[in-house]
Amino acid sequence: MPEVLKVGLTGGIAAGKSVVGEMFAAQGAQVVQADEISRQLMQPGEAVYGEVVARFGPGILRPDGSVDRARLAELAFGGPSQPTRVQELNQIVHPAVIRRQEEWMAEVSRRDPHAVAVVEAALILEARMGTGFDRLVVVTCRPEQRIDRWAHRLKVDQETARREVTRRMAAQLPDDEKIKAADYVIDNSGSLDETRRQVKTIYAELEKEASR
Repeated sequence: MPEVLKVGLTGGIAAGKSVVGEMFAAQGAQVVQADEISRQLMQPGEAVYGEVVARFGPGILRPDGSVDRARLAELAFGGPSQPTRVQELNQIVHPAVIRRQEEWMAEVSRRDPHAVAVVEAALILEARMGTGFDRLVVVTCRPEQRIDRWAHRLKVDQETARREVTRRMAAQLPDDEKIKAADYVIDNSGSLDETRRQVKTIYAELEKEASR
């Protein structure tokens, strides 16, 4: 029985993965965000929620009991006087996220075995998830653009954005390592139209492969 073409979409912090994911969806791909799955798993009542709160403490919770993801990120990524706990957080969250991704891809496959199923996730390679995909797409951009985009997204000044981007990039593989593992690379340094043209070209190839 044919299965969907499983595509991993990844890239460093603020490279533009979500924008590229939306472009793939516009072309006809089925797209899911690992970050959205993670948000669902951190809802009160979920097993992941309970374990994260147990490990990182009630200080990560808002008054309504939901997880303050910004506070959790501060604790996980550490700082000048704090050790990083990213690995500890990933060990809790990643296995559950991977299970949900696999369930989602299986459901897409049941509906349309010739679909292109794209999982957008920041840490595909860091979590050694690359072998779970048929093809890997890596999104890149210039370092300064990451800082500008982060500042714009979170409405913070450039220096704050630089510190946060630098801190998060330290927990990720450098772009040149990601590119070595990629089947396709999308340079998101230019205009959205330039990025869209790259997505269209790649999607045409993925769609052809999926239809075999």
